[in-house]
Amino acid sequence: MKYAKNILQTIGNTPLVKLNELTKELPCLVLSKYETFNPGNSVKDRMALQMIEDAEADGRLKPGGTIIEGTSGNTGMGLALAAIVKGYKCIFVMSDKQSKEKMDILRAVGAEVVVCPTNVEPTDPRSYYSVSKRLGDETPNSWYVNQYDNPSNTKAHYLTTGPEIWEQTEGKVTHFVVGVGTGGTISGVGKYLKEKNPNIKVWGVDTYGSVFKKYHETGIFDENEIYPYITEGIGEDILPKNVNFDVIDGFTKVTDKDAAIYTQKLAKKEGMFLGNSAGAAIKGVLQLKEHFTKDDVVVVLFHDHGSRYVGKMFNDDWMRERGFLEEEIKTAEDLIKNHQNKPLITAQTEELVSHAIERMKQYKISQIPIKDLNGFVGALDEADLLHHFISNKDIADKPIKEVMGKPYPIVKKSAKLEAVSKLISKENEAVLVDLENGNYHIITKYDIISAI
Repeated sequence: MKYAKNILQTIGNTPLVKLNELTKELPCLVLSKYETFNPGNSVKDRMALQMIEDAEADGRLKPGGTIIEGTSGNTGMGLALAAIVKGYKCIFVMSDKQSKEKMDILRAVGAEVVVCPTNVEPTDPRSYYSVSKRLGDETPNSWYVNQYDNPSNTKAHYLTTGPEIWEQTEGKVTHFVVGVGTGGTISGVGKYLKEKNPNIKVWGVDTYGSVFKKYHETGIFDENEIYPYITEGIGEDILPKNVNFDVIDGFTKVTDKDAAIYTQKLAKKEGMFLGNSAGAAIKGVLQLKEHFTKDDVVVVLFHDHGSRYVGKMFNDDWMRERGFLEEEIKTAEDLIKNHQNKPLITAQTEELVSHAIERMKQYKISQIPIKDLNGFVGALDEADLLHHFISNKDIADKPIKEVMGKPYPIVKKSAKLEAVSKLISKENEAVLVDLENGNYHIITKYDIISAI
């Protein structure tokens, strides 16, 4: 009988799958190394097991110990599966930009999850780097994995992923393309493939807000390049020791929007239900078109599964809110699609200014239309309120009618985007849309900018 003795024996030997629709314009053969076939549904299962086995071998991880790691989710899943089989506890630290699905999955396999803010410096004590290190120091009989600097990360891909790609392509692979985060995959696979054939080109996919591309090209670690981004699993604001820039021929950067859009396209055009970094990776391949010829065999690695992004890249409301949906916006009605189901917040002329302020705070809005029995007769916005407050500290107790500005213009729902845009100015912060049957909604500068 043929069977695996435990789930860990099913890691690796993932298939190569040809891309067809999205790569029609490319002259070459594009094959995806489809890592979601690993038991934890990601490439990270490989290095998670390798890191644990190496730590067991040299005594860093002892029986009954606790595994501690900062993770975007996938490494945590791989570590958790190995920990279950081998009898360890797990504590994982994640940034709050990671999908809820990833956090829920880790808890489902028995791990403790600690969530930290994304928008802080790596050295900040609240960052997920700092918190995971601190927990490693404080927790008895624990082992802090540190996938970024742990050489077993790269080793796993040198021993398994690289040889698999070489054998599956019968040595015909000419380019390897992969998103870069900790650097283990690109460095391990790249080193192996270049030892087999130094002419193979290794390309990394980076994201805007990350330092890899500029550092590779100039040797400069530019902190001005670091800012929050949405794409998960690739890019860094540090230089992990696992990133071996010597085996990387170049980087291409992919925007958050393109990564999200192509994540959806992989599912809808190729039947490949994959994660966010796969969208970035295939867009990176398309951006590198000029580097390929008809005789080339390009292998792109897809990291993880789409089930971890159902609430994000596969949710049209989430995509629309960020301006990622490829929708043509032509009219006033199109502009309010992402918040049309929310009620229009208004105030009455005889209410106190304090009531309007409270409403603006409650609903997190900057403008509020003012009504009386005859309809819309005025408007309040936060700039006007600040101006009035500077000259009169008692403004909050005055009736709204004494401080309100002119009413916002009203347009039909069929009004063209260009016409609506022209109505918004420094003196006029918003426009009302007549949705008919007594229903109105508001268009703000934010809506116009999102449409652009």
